[in-house]
Order: sequence, then C-alpha cells, then structure tokens
Amino acid sequence: MEETKKQHLEFIQSVITRMNTNSFQIKGMAVVIVSALFVVYAATNNVAFIFLGIVPTILFWLLDSYYLQQERKFRGVYNNVAGIENDVEIKPYEMPIQKFNGRQYCFCKVFFSKTIFWLYGIIIFILLSGGFILLYKDCITRFICG
Repeated sequence: MEETKKQHLEFIQSVITRMNTNSFQIKGMAVVIVSALFVVYAATNNVAFIFLGIVPTILFWLLDSYYLQQERKFRGVYNNVAGIENDVEIKPYEMPIQKFNGRQYCFCKVFFSKTIFWLYGIIIFILLSGGFILLYKDCITRFICG
C-alpha cells in the first residue's frame, strides 16, 4: 500500500475513533444526568425531577445520533479509500463526507438504530413509567388495596 494512502486511512481512522469516543461520552453523561435527577427526586420528593430527565435524554439522543451519523459517513470514506467500496471517487487526503447521503447515512435511520435506540428508549420508558407510578401512587395503592 502506498504511503499516502496509508496516512490518509490513518487520518480517517483517527476521526472515526474521535466520533466513537464522543458518542461513548455522551451516553455516559446521559446516564449520569438522569441518575443525578433521581437523586434530586429522592431528596425533594418532587416527581417533576423524574419527568425533567426526559428532556436531556432526548437531547443526548439527538446529539449521539449526530455523532453516529458522522462516524458512519467517515466509515464510508474509509471504505472508499481502502478500496472496499468504489462508489465515490476520493482524492488523497480528502474527506468528503457530504458525498455520503444514502440510506445508511440518513439521520432518522441512525436515530432509530439498534445501537442507541434501546439505551435512550429504555431510559425514557423508565422515566415515564417511574414518573407516572410515583405521581399516581396513591391512586394505584387504593386500586390495588381496595
């Protein structure tokens, strides 16, 4: 493999690694913020803090989807430079992610991908179900106990 191509692939791989690291850190921050809001609820008994966790979760979901979309586009560039795919012509040291707009690079497809949908979907489900259970615990108790 020629040296220029090898360096180009290393540059692309470093960007992919950075996007992956950002995505991982976003997931961690989402869990930490939701956990912190649970702690605030435990200290105040205010159910609004449980529901408040939905907003940052959705924002982190959107941001994580963006980074995953960018990572997929850079993987497309990598595959073309490496010769795995040849659907886009790429010059040496060029990273034309704007040329990668197909189905697999679509934001909606990334947003609902199995790699992140389950994490954020479960967090939102727990927040909603836990919040409503805590909000209506008196009604639920009367219904169950009679």
